[in-house]
Amino acid sequence: MSQPGVTISSPFRSDVLRGRRALVTGGTSGIGYEIARQLGLHGAAVTVMGRREAVAASASAALRAEGIDARHSVGDVRKGDSVAAAIATAVGPTGRLDVLVNCAAGNFLAPAEALSANGFRTVMEIDASGVFNTSRAAFDALKRDNWSESAAARTDSAVIINISATLQYGATWYQTHASAAKAAIDSVTRSLGLEWGHYGIRVVGIAPGPIRDTAGLTKLVPGMEESVAQAVPILRMGEKADIALTCVWLASSAGTYVTGETVVVDGGQWLWKPPIAPREMVLQMSRGVESKSRGVGTAAPKSKL
Repeated sequence: MSQPGVTISSPFRSDVLRGRRALVTGGTSGIGYEIARQLGLHGAAVTVMGRREAVAASASAALRAEGIDARHSVGDVRKGDSVAAAIATAVGPTGRLDVLVNCAAGNFLAPAEALSANGFRTVMEIDASGVFNTSRAAFDALKRDNWSESAAARTDSAVIINISATLQYGATWYQTHASAAKAAIDSVTRSLGLEWGHYGIRVVGIAPGPIRDTAGLTKLVPGMEESVAQAVPILRMGEKADIALTCVWLASSAGTYVTGETVVVDGGQWLWKPPIAPREMVLQMSRGVESKSRGVGTAAPKSKL
């Protein structure tokens, strides 16, 4: 029996992102779709980018059905013309982009000895190169003119949010390609955060843990949802809204002093390791040690009378 999900409620005003224009790559399904949805429900005009016309059109229609100002663009983040078209759709007549979420990704399980060079390259190109391609192409639309001269306007920054992972924190079985790609994304986040801050562009990352009802979970750990949940210190799977609302925070005025950092949203899962002994055994041992330590040097002195 799978563990029931939880409802994550938004603590933000529904208009916290009003007037902002956002592009979400990989925004037609899964985590990317929920990110686009939450950005839109909080006031942003949203463009979702995906590789299949039918899926992208369906996604944008579903967003509009919820009252969101939404549109879609079809293309591949590895291709410059696709990226340029998506950015043009997102900025519209304003020529300005406020939020770019790089969520497009590819992954599969493969032992390193069975992983082809083409398979390794494909994941690197979609994940790491895709992040750079889209960020670089969006630079002119994201940068704030006269940012360094106008102290009063320095909270109206644009933001790039790169969706990463925790695979590369240490190592993960059968994920040589994806771990390398996510490590590269984190590095790009730091570098662009350093370089582009004085243009009024913040660059941040989010590293999700295991998220319920996503292709990544069913593809990488099929039928093991309960085991995965037990390896999360807070004992639940993540929800897509956990990631999406973190994006809302980072895109809002509450996040304007955060850049170059990757926020881990995984319930502490990447820190998990099996306990070395049962908790009750350790408690009994520690009580014994404390009892003995309290007795050391505490004997009452003998009377001299």
